[in-house]
Amino acid sequence: MFKLSSGAFPHGGAIPDVFTCEGQNVSPPLEWAGEPAATLSFALIVDDPDAPAGTWNHWLLWDIPKETHALPKGYQTNGGARSGKNDFGETGYGGPCPPRRGGAHRYFFRLYAVDIPALGLKSGARRKELERALGQHRLGVAEYMGRFERA
Repeated sequence: MFKLSSGAFPHGGAIPDVFTCEGQNVSPPLEWAGEPAATLSFALIVDDPDAPAGTWNHWLLWDIPKETHALPKGYQTNGGARSGKNDFGETGYGGPCPPRRGGAHRYFFRLYAVDIPALGLKSGARRKELERALGQHRLGVAEYMGRFERA
C-alpha cells in the first residue's frame, strides 16, 4: 500500500511552528513507501482547502526521481525535481499561515506516483498546469494531513 508519512507530526495532528509562517517556514520531512511498481517519478501537492478564498496551494513539486523515498526538513529542489509557484507567489514551499483567530486549517500533503520520469513542465508552473500535465499519468496517490491554527 502506497503510504506517505512525516516524523515531524502525526497524521491529523498539529504541524509544529517551525514549518509555518510562525517559525522558520521550512518544509517538514516526508517519507513514503509502497508505490505502484510502474512508478517512474513522483509529484507532490500541498494545499489548504479551508482557506477563506478557497483552496490555497502551499507547495507544488514534480519530477521527483523514482529512487527518492524521502524529502528532508527544509527540502530544496535538486537532482531533477522541479518546484512550482505557490499561492504566495513564490516558487517552492510556503508554510501554513492561516488568518489569526480563524480556527484550525487542514493541510493536505498528496504524493502522486507517476508513470513517466518527467512531466515536461518548467519550474514555476502553477497548479492547473501541473494537474494538466499529470493527466492520465497518475498511478496512485498517498495522502497525509496536518492541522495548524494561529492564535
